[in-house]
Amino acid sequence: MSWEQVIGLIVALLAMLVGLIGSVLPGIPSTPLVLAAALVHRLVFGEHGASLLVLILLAALTGLSLLMDYLASILGARKLGATWRGMVGAILGTIIGLFFSLPGLILGPFLGATLLEAWGGREWKQAGKAGAGAVLGMVLGSVGKVACCAAMMALFTVSVVLRSGNPPSP
Repeated sequence: MSWEQVIGLIVALLAMLVGLIGSVLPGIPSTPLVLAAALVHRLVFGEHGASLLVLILLAALTGLSLLMDYLASILGARKLGATWRGMVGAILGTIIGLFFSLPGLILGPFLGATLLEAWGGREWKQAGKAGAGAVLGMVLGSVGKVACCAAMMALFTVSVVLRSGNPPSP
């Protein structure tokens, strides 16, 4: 592996790390950023980048991650009775919670969903239950995204390392 390839791999992995962090923090793309980093790396390094099969697998994992995140949020919220207000409240609460560190990230979605459900006319007990469901769905979606990002990063790294030692095919 040349120094250029090592630096390229490190830069790609740093971009992917931002994507992994985005699995937990809203506003930062998660698996799409990991896929984009792998694609850019392949464009720059050609045959020494990830294989076509790995890129296809990364695209499939990206799609699966986005679907899992959406379904987990919907199912978690619906299971405990949240309406669209609860989902919007959870998202707004998460964004506001970013400014208050870890407690804000935990309490923000719950408070946002609960308050918007209550504002929509639901009783506090039902609103709190819906808020808990919205948070549960968001947490499950994040866990799925973290798992997909980690798998994508591992697949990419193994593919690049294995291909970098082999000379390019004519």
